[in-house]
Amino acid sequence: MSELPRKKSAAATTSTYEAAVHISDAPEKIVLAYSGGLDTTVIIPWLKENYPKCQIIAVCVDVGQGGETDGLEERAAEAGAVKCLILDVREEFITDYIYPMLKADAVYEDKYLLGTSIARPLIAKALVDVALSENATAICHGATGKGNDQIRFELTIQALAPDLKIIAPWRIWNLSSREEELAYLADRGIPAPMTKEQSYSRDRNLWHLSHEGLELEDPANEPDFSRLLQLSVTPQEAPDATAALELEFCQGVPVKLNGEALDPIALMDRLNALGGANGVGIADLVENRVVGMKSRGVYETPGGSILYRAHRDLEYLCLDKQTTAFKEIIRTKFTELVYSGEWFTPLREALSAFIDSTQETVTGKVRLKLYKGSVISAGAESPYSLYNENLASFTTGELYNHYDAEGFINLFGLPLKVRALMRQKAEGAQ
Repeated sequence: MSELPRKKSAAATTSTYEAAVHISDAPEKIVLAYSGGLDTTVIIPWLKENYPKCQIIAVCVDVGQGGETDGLEERAAEAGAVKCLILDVREEFITDYIYPMLKADAVYEDKYLLGTSIARPLIAKALVDVALSENATAICHGATGKGNDQIRFELTIQALAPDLKIIAPWRIWNLSSREEELAYLADRGIPAPMTKEQSYSRDRNLWHLSHEGLELEDPANEPDFSRLLQLSVTPQEAPDATAALELEFCQGVPVKLNGEALDPIALMDRLNALGGANGVGIADLVENRVVGMKSRGVYETPGGSILYRAHRDLEYLCLDKQTTAFKEIIRTKFTELVYSGEWFTPLREALSAFIDSTQETVTGKVRLKLYKGSVISAGAESPYSLYNENLASFTTGELYNHYDAEGFINLFGLPLKVRALMRQKAEGAQ
């Protein structure tokens, strides 16, 4: 494939949405990360106009978008793709990506549970698999030049298939807004998947639903939850009664809900329904993107928020002090790697190996109550619990002698005592 051109200046174009030049006349197959949304709907005709002999294979990687995958094959064909593949990787998404992140307790900037971040490496991996099986020469994605997803997609492609070319239209075409994209489709008689008034940028999977755009672009604006939320009700609209539940974990992985063994997808669906009905997991965050700018998003992560609380409660019971403290350090770095798309890296794999070793005893049951957006701890138990009632009770037991504390404090405080004596001596010498 020839080198991609630089975007032309506005003065050099004949239309606000005209491509800069025809990029290549060579016949080739291009695998497109296809969601059926506005950007990827526009990209199909754009590719056909700028790669006149190319064949476009639209690939939708199903990580739990729900009804968003309905009718994608017809819509992709209508826009000009030669085929559309829908790949169901939902269970792999949970077991091989979400669960390792859950075991790490990874949360970005104390609010974001990394729903979009953790899905992108798997989506890119699936695109690479298709590209290799179809003998494609390039992968195309619809991530913008301002966002994190371009990094996440392209780092994964480079790690898994460095010979594949990458096409990122947002970095080279002359479209600059959603309004121009809608006009582009209208001029070509291609139905748009949304209207201007409903043009939130959303990303949905089994773990979360994110929202950006419209009133959210001004951090001073309150989110319009009446048209924003799709998985959840607001805490104000949640029931007045608490909803009780019990989660059972085995080595850091959830396996049962209220005593019933469930497969990963069914468990996630049930927790999302429970959390959403009780207003759990709504986060409004102005975050720091990898590229250096701040952006504002609203995230719905109902089931994930429940799992995080339950998992942490069990870790508090089962991990010793030093492991807990060091895991907090690991958690921060692991979170950074997930957020920036560095999943297929030696460091992430090494951190996951450490984290897995810490989870060997994170087995047991956790009870929670959901109430108007809150997740309330209601008890935890484990055969590996390090909590010893004989030690912790106010009643004196056999394992702890109160008098031993005096010697411990004297030794623990010895540096403070030595420093104080030194200062007294120095002051007396003046």
